[in-house]
Amino acid sequence: MNRLNIDGAQTEVCATGEEKTVLDFLGNLQRTHYCGALRASDEGRDAIVMGWVSGRRDLGNLLFLDIRDRTGIVQVVFNKESQPEAHAKAEQARSEFVVAVEGKVIKRQKANPEIATGEVELIATKLHILNNAKTPPFPIEDEINAAEETRLRYRYLDLRRSKPHRNLQLRHKIVLEIRKTMDAMGFIEVETPMLTRSTPEGARDYLVPSRVHHGQFYALPQSPQIFKQILMIGGLDRYFQIVKCFRDEDLRADRQPEFTQLDLEMSFPRQEDIFHVIETVMVAACAVAGIATRGPFPHMLYKDAICRYGSDKPDLRFGMELHNVTDCFPEEAKAKLGIEGSVFALAAPGAAGNSRKQLDDLTEKAKANGARGAYFVKLASEGTTSTVEKLIGAENVKKLADACGAKTGDLVVAVSAKQEIKGTEAAALVAGQVRLHLGEALGLIDRTQWKFLWITGFPLFEWSENDKAWVSAQHPFTGIVEEHIDKLEHPERRGEIVSKGYDLVLNGNELGSGSIRIHSQDVQERVFRALGLSEEQLRRRFGFFLDALTYGTPPHGGIALGIDRIAMLLAGEKSLREVIAFAKTTAAVDLMAESPSDVDTVQLDQLGISIKESKP
Repeated sequence: MNRLNIDGAQTEVCATGEEKTVLDFLGNLQRTHYCGALRASDEGRDAIVMGWVSGRRDLGNLLFLDIRDRTGIVQVVFNKESQPEAHAKAEQARSEFVVAVEGKVIKRQKANPEIATGEVELIATKLHILNNAKTPPFPIEDEINAAEETRLRYRYLDLRRSKPHRNLQLRHKIVLEIRKTMDAMGFIEVETPMLTRSTPEGARDYLVPSRVHHGQFYALPQSPQIFKQILMIGGLDRYFQIVKCFRDEDLRADRQPEFTQLDLEMSFPRQEDIFHVIETVMVAACAVAGIATRGPFPHMLYKDAICRYGSDKPDLRFGMELHNVTDCFPEEAKAKLGIEGSVFALAAPGAAGNSRKQLDDLTEKAKANGARGAYFVKLASEGTTSTVEKLIGAENVKKLADACGAKTGDLVVAVSAKQEIKGTEAAALVAGQVRLHLGEALGLIDRTQWKFLWITGFPLFEWSENDKAWVSAQHPFTGIVEEHIDKLEHPERRGEIVSKGYDLVLNGNELGSGSIRIHSQDVQERVFRALGLSEEQLRRRFGFFLDALTYGTPPHGGIALGIDRIAMLLAGEKSLREVIAFAKTTAAVDLMAESPSDVDTVQLDQLGISIKESKP
């Protein structure tokens, strides 16, 4: 029985079974310490460390190797005079060779405060080269200039860096804390199927052909939505799962085709009960990352979030709220400016000194986000000027500035939308993007703050210009505010229907969505019909679920939070790929495994599939 030190903790190791096979391969060597665990308190001890050669410095009689494992780096000294055999072996070692070193821990003459083991070094008595390595395509260090595509192609090398180690360790601790917290609150973890049936849930499904049933397909789940509701029908009462989900949709920095979420469902809940559970989980998860926060989190209605911040996921770490200033633009001015809908504005503090070029750049950014035009008012110390004063008049310019609460030194930015969106203040959404841009540009965002927010009162439907119809804003199982249920049969009023849905937002990022569900078969069928589904489509897509609803379904509700996104934010990263071990590119490609790939014709024949060539 031996003791292995990792991250300062002593762990007993017994060399039996599979471990003994490994030790025999190493010549009965057994690691006694992890590289990053050695400290001044270990002075005088014999130690065996194993890892990769991270650095090499040859000073003639003295040769230094930095040995790295997942806990950190330790400096190893090879003395040609006292240990000539070990020194000769060390001369053969190169970057990323895998080695085992036997030696004695001593204190350094001059400590290195930049590494945790900086007070000590290992005087080598023996070096064992366990494997050699080609020269890596990029240096294995945190600050590298290698393109992300190169890092992903050689992900096994990229993962050796300490930064991915820290991120993955933090993610592990977050998930572990979530599981502990959910268990303490009486939730049961239940796995749901990965091979299920295709259902319309807002994105394209990944389809899996059946070899046994030619011409039929499984779908990888976009979420366990139907299954977790059936678990409530089955009396499980409190379910959760850390689950993989799949969506075949266009990607970006914070989206992957396969993603992990905390999925949960509760029977007989009030909305406040679900909020309390998630607040407890998030407070615990943040604590793991050294971030102190507490519940309850504030609430905001969807319509207020849009009108005040131009977003359904507002970043509350800075102010600069929006204001509806449509009445500051007379009808004649609207006609000349081509304004058809509302105008929203904000006051950018201290930005009155912006140059004409800066205003032109801001206008272009606004137009890129859907603005028809941008209109400015400068409140400089020498007076107020505006790009639209000739059109709206000095009185309306003052009214515009006052409406935004602008002060001397501020810049008022007003925008109108190029295209109206049915049921939405399009100009507010454009202004919201301008607000975020200015918040960054003016350094207004307090990055020491962690601002959680619940968004409630979402519309049940949203208008689809492509389909020219109302579609589910979230998913078709979202509950409806009782007094709005009768509007389902009135197409002209569907934009007014408010759901029992809610989102959790952190620092301008949506962490997840949930709702109190529909538990009545009658109401569920009415929603499906409002979405234009025929009786045949209902039975084909949701027959088993509709049948389940008829056997005493309890009121229930839940939510799903994105684990990848939570880990990304708490790790201080800007891309999900930095907290996922084997991430895909924005084109949904795994560069390391070269996936997706062609398959053999034999495999296709077994599945009864032929490839249709795409037209040029």
